[in-house]
Amino acid sequence: MSQARDFWSKRRAAVQAEQAAREQALAVQSDAADRAVAEARDDAEILADLNLPDPDDLVLGDDIRAFMSKAVPDRLRRRALRRLWRLNPVLANVDGLVDYGEDYTDSATVIENLQTTYQVGKGMLAHLQEMARTDEIAADETDETPDQLAEPEAPASAPPPPVVLAFDEPEDPSPAQPMPRRMRFEFSAPDTDTHIQRT
Repeated sequence: MSQARDFWSKRRAAVQAEQAAREQALAVQSDAADRAVAEARDDAEILADLNLPDPDDLVLGDDIRAFMSKAVPDRLRRRALRRLWRLNPVLANVDGLVDYGEDYTDSATVIENLQTTYQVGKGMLAHLQEMARTDEIAADETDETPDQLAEPEAPASAPPPPVVLAFDEPEDPSPAQPMPRRMRFEFSAPDTDTHIQRT
């Protein structure tokens, strides 16, 4: 019984969905037809029928909500919005929309040729100069100590040892063969300590 009810409820829902789709298609067609008729008409006629002012004659403070209705064609709606954007100084001036459009520098209070220890990419120089000074002191100390660790010089009369390259050495004619691996198993008897080994 529940399967029959499910079948008919699904069928009713499908019929309602088809009907809603048909109604929506008819509405789209009628809107398209209305738009086609409105596009064919002159702007002055449409404005007179809808009792709207000319969008180019709008002044600051006029209400343009009437231009946003569906009865108004898109071209008139766009003209009204463009006029609104030109009239409103907040919307018309691009500088008002830019976050960093204003000059927030302190150029009026900056001293000419201001000297600072900060360098771009290096930061403050005090710690770098201190590190350089300690490096110089350490270098001076190593220069003053005798060269006790220096290697004694070889006598000039001894000839240098001959250089033997790896490819000059003769290869071993028979390379060493790896030893075969064997598995080893150890078994212990359960009662004795003897181990049996098999290889």
